[in-house]
Amino acid sequence: MTDFSQITACGECCQGCEKRMKGFCRGCIEADGYVPEWAGSGRCRVHACARAHGALFCGLCQEFPCEELPSMIHWNPDITEHLAGLAEDYRRQKGLEG
Repeated sequence: MTDFSQITACGECCQGCEKRMKGFCRGCIEADGYVPEWAGSGRCRVHACARAHGALFCGLCQEFPCEELPSMIHWNPDITEHLAGLAEDYRRQKGLEG
């Protein structure tokens, strides 16, 4: 089972992240999207967007999949499928499928 309290807006999980384990990053959830990778530009756009839409992560957003998703999460070419799968797992675990 997935611990969805540890899933970031972009569908990643900070548990086990080397940067976090070494103390270089608190994690997107704990830092409200203000992490070292985004220090030059402020808050992570993906995190800010998900929170503005009241979504735990992008796959649960009412506007998913939006046309901005591939450019905001450019490091994962399969992001739509990944987030759709996470959303399906979330709904199944919460008994919301159907």
